[in-house]
Amino acid sequence: MTSVRSSDKTKPYIPLAGTGPRDGFSNEDEATATCFCGAVQLKFPTSKPGLLGSFICNCTDCRKITASMFASNFTIDNRYLVHVRGQDKMKQFSQIETTTTGNRMTNHFCGECGTLLYRIGTGFPGASILRLGTVDDYNLVETKLKPDLEQFIEDRVAWLPGATGIKQVERFAYHDAAMKGKKAALAAGKL
Repeated sequence: MTSVRSSDKTKPYIPLAGTGPRDGFSNEDEATATCFCGAVQLKFPTSKPGLLGSFICNCTDCRKITASMFASNFTIDNRYLVHVRGQDKMKQFSQIETTTTGNRMTNHFCGECGTLLYRIGTGFPGASILRLGTVDDYNLVETKLKPDLEQFIEDRVAWLPGATGIKQVERFAYHDAAMKGKKAALAAGKL
């Protein structure tokens, strides 16, 4: 029986996961991310310029939002993000009170099953932060979408060692960029 670990990393591996249609895909240039029930599906690029980066976050916001000890994320330039289906089924929740930078973060999740698909922050205009766990091809998480950074390591639980072979950063790795975005959002009256 094939598992994520034993699968051939040169081919897509899309296991039975979730209850929706089995129409996720990946190819050399793009792939899909789907919510648990299948009502919402996104298409995204798997390389630059549309793929901006991939990271692990241990901040207290990400821990609470994911109901886990960390979040694994990848960032896409919004010009390359496509809603294949279900954009009308998505709900939003926005807040500013608990973010480290004071930027507004808006969560976009499936209104049917509750899967968080991405976040948008005023500190990152034009970009969406997607969840690696929603990617249909599990091999992409170990290849093209493998995180290269782990941030807020001071908030990582003591019983979980850091990810190996990637940059470890205390606090927010993109703090300067986020603060520039916050200033722009304030000037535009979006905060």
